[in-house]
Amino acid sequence: MRRKIPPLQTLVCFDAAARHESYTRAAQELTLTQSAVSRQIGTLEAFLGVALFRRTRHGVALTASGAAYARQITKRLEAMERDTLDAMAHQGEGGSLSLAAVPTFATRWLMPRLKGFAALQPDVVVHIETRTRPFLFADAEFDAALYAGTPAQVENWAGTRALMLMHEDVVPVCSPSLLPRGKAVAPAAIAQMPLLQQSTRPDGWRQWFDAQQVDAPNARGGPRYELFSILAAAASHGLGVALMPTMLVADELARGELVVACARPLSGERNYYLVTPERADQRPLLKFFSDWLLAEAQRSAA
Repeated sequence: MRRKIPPLQTLVCFDAAARHESYTRAAQELTLTQSAVSRQIGTLEAFLGVALFRRTRHGVALTASGAAYARQITKRLEAMERDTLDAMAHQGEGGSLSLAAVPTFATRWLMPRLKGFAALQPDVVVHIETRTRPFLFADAEFDAALYAGTPAQVENWAGTRALMLMHEDVVPVCSPSLLPRGKAVAPAAIAQMPLLQQSTRPDGWRQWFDAQQVDAPNARGGPRYELFSILAAAASHGLGVALMPTMLVADELARGELVVACARPLSGERNYYLVTPERADQRPLLKFFSDWLLAEAQRSAA
């Protein structure tokens, strides 16, 4: 049965025109004439029976229907592009996995271990994009997500199932230059030092000081950084003390760029999870990856 799909060229022209809300800029991007883009949009509107753009004093603007259609078409074209690049690279035999991942965990924990997965599945390609917050799998082209969050946050991620990989223990770390003789200090001394904050965890230091039964009026003060990787860099350069998961700064600790400022780890509220769409038809490749990832997490925690 013939599919009810418009010609690809009309969709490519529409995608460019929708992103710019300009036929002229779309034509420049696609190396076409403005009239050619206009004709393609006209062909698409006739195919759909829907007006996608309206004329304005300054050119064109998307209609409500056009904006809704553009959101869907852009995702489909991006997926087609990824599939095409995979096929061009002869990656089709083993398949591929697309993962969303919190950035520092992906670069510092997962990446060093992916070589082991590649040895087991040499024909499989693993694509990774960074995401720090939950999203709808129905609106994204991901097979799974590596996510750091509390059990409540994971439970509230609609339409998913979660595999807990490991707990997150945090400990204060800093440059050895900030410590007397480079040696660890008592919790009360940490309260007097410059504190580096992670913007997505504003109460991290407050929770740590409460666990140590230390009064720290400035627990929420200090510069804020979004990513653990930036936090680690700031701490390594002597800007202050950072509360970090030890597994994410293992290299800096081994090289001596960072030291444990106070040997009082705190078992945080957050865990690391592999999150997948809640559907029965999980791909065998994703199941293999899940089993491999859990084994790596258990080995790391041992």
